Amino acid sequence: MIVDSHQHFWNYQPARDAWIDDSMAVLKRDFTANQLQVVLKVNGVERCMAVQADPSENESRFLLDLADTHDFIAGVVGWVDLCASNAAERLTHFARHPKFKGVRHIVQSEPDPEFMLRPDFKRGIGALAALGLTYDLLVKPHQLQATISLVRSFPDQPFVLDHLGKPRSYNGLDKQWSFELFELAAHPNVYAKVSGLVTETKNFRFTRNQFHPIFDSALEAFGPDRLLFGSDWPVCLLATSYGEVLAIVKEFIAELSADEQAAIMGRNAQYFYQL
Repeated sequence: MIVDSHQHFWNYQPARDAWIDDSMAVLKRDFTANQLQVVLKVNGVERCMAVQADPSENESRFLLDLADTHDFIAGVVGWVDLCASNAAERLTHFARHPKFKGVRHIVQSEPDPEFMLRPDFKRGIGALAALGLTYDLLVKPHQLQATISLVRSFPDQPFVLDHLGKPRSYNGLDKQWSFELFELAAHPNVYAKVSGLVTETKNFRFTRNQFHPIFDSALEAFGPDRLLFGSDWPVCLLATSYGEVLAIVKEFIAELSADEQAAIMGRNAQYFYQL
């Protein structure tokens, strides 16, 4: 079974979705569950995780409503204000839904590189494990040191690194990123998504082999039992098709055993998110 561990839905609203600038014009429209269902079927993908794109509880409700009406949406990574004094209460509210699997904050957009080390944010993170909830780490390379400090403080909290921490895939391998990736992977409660790389490229153009050094580092750091395939649809459409994103990952793992390939393409996501 192939499980796409990372994709998004939205009904496009220019004011709310201002992060979609003119260079991303292809994303300035609705992306619905019915559209993705067709794409998944064509590509032999059976289930997916819907991940928040808007930092609001309305987003969490929107995704859960879609999951209620579409069986292929196996789980939701929603949003709750982890810095709020009532974060534990709000997390408890959403955790009652069987498909609410975790939360994410768009930390990559926070100007403070140590945002995740704020006492109020860490208090919110501390409420997740007791509810059986995961946390998706959306950070950029300059935020990896703070990420390492965060996960060190919560050894029992399941974390997953979105998009491998968004390394640039051109101008050669970023050795600092690679070093910090290994440091992060030393914590066994941290997983990583092989996703989002086709848009961390120059003008959204790439050759497949430019990702190999990144993939090699990720595989060596996390091993095949802590890597998850993700498409980052529809954001991936800035650079290529869903099918090519899938093919890039399959091509890279082709020399692994059948069991290891099955783990990366689906089993790890099922385990991590308790699907």
